[in-house]
Amino acid sequence: MEQFFEFLKELKENNNREWFKANKSRYDELAKKYIAIVQQLIDKISVFDREIAGLEAKNCIFRIYRDIRFSTDKSPYKSHLGAFMAGRGGRASAYGGYYFHIEPGNSILSGGSWCPTPQMVKQLRKDIYDNMDDFLAIMEDKKFKKLYNGLDGEVLKKMPEGFPKDLPDKVADILKHKNFFVYCDKPDSFFKASDWIDKAVEDFRILYPFNQFLNYTIGEFYGKA
Repeated sequence: MEQFFEFLKELKENNNREWFKANKSRYDELAKKYIAIVQQLIDKISVFDREIAGLEAKNCIFRIYRDIRFSTDKSPYKSHLGAFMAGRGGRASAYGGYYFHIEPGNSILSGGSWCPTPQMVKQLRKDIYDNMDDFLAIMEDKKFKKLYNGLDGEVLKKMPEGFPKDLPDKVADILKHKNFFVYCDKPDSFFKASDWIDKAVEDFRILYPFNQFLNYTIGEFYGKA
């Protein structure tokens, strides 16, 4: 893993096509290793989450090349490596899954549903509200709460339509979210330990009930489509 962090650090400092071209063979070798790592994660996670069994790493890994067409930042490459492991499509899946992100000083393990469609957000909010005790039991589980930083992403300023205005703050805060995604920060040293893959899988195991809750709703939604 030292090689990954060293390469990404150098890339951030030299984010241009000339440097990348000169180091392309180095990147290609790391890319092969990254595919193998992500496949190990998939195979180990699928032991407890059968939804991702059979996924191929190549369908979960995001490209290192940035889409700069509509961005003010014209840096051609990402300074991180990421993979989203979710059933029914990997990185392109609409289902909740597991995200693996390595970046010097900013690595995370995370998961859930990021940027669901407006219709899906509406359905997720409804099902969370209707089953709030179950959802809170997941979010407030001691291991889950200790590891993950709560729901991430953009939130509404006001309560969405169709819900009471006088809900407890912790319930209202959940329903205002536009994403249902959680994460935990990891120091670079986490990935330099010999058993980091097994530790990461255990962290993802704690995330499984959260994904399971979301994917029940998502599966019902697309099952009716």
